[in-house]
Amino acid sequence: MRRKFRVVVNGKVFVVEVEEISGKEKPEIKSVEKVSASTENVPSKEKKEAKDVNVLEGAVVAPMPGKITEVRVKLGDSVSQGDILMVLEAMKMENEIVSPKSGKVKEIRVNPGDAVNRGDVLLLLE
Repeated sequence: MRRKFRVVVNGKVFVVEVEEISGKEKPEIKSVEKVSASTENVPSKEKKEAKDVNVLEGAVVAPMPGKITEVRVKLGDSVSQGDILMVLEAMKMENEIVSPKSGKVKEIRVNPGDAVNRGDVLLLLE
């Protein structure tokens, strides 16, 4: 049985196809194929998210839907990888959004109180 999944890796969206094999079978690997990212057969809303993420270098995206409760950086701030940029409340839990890399805050697209969806661009880093 083959199933398709949408996977986000380091802010980039990939559509992958996975084949389930039983635990008794030992798969024979004859070759390894390179796969490329594709937004084919992805709903249009998710295509928009994928396009935004791939086009915007340095984009920090929401990992899940929720509400921004705190923004800890300002425009122009220098941040290091792992610094807390903002706090996202989801399912009554506070989730710290951390910087994936060192850089400078180029643009902040959300404010405290804003509702966000998974994949929404929260801020851009240079």
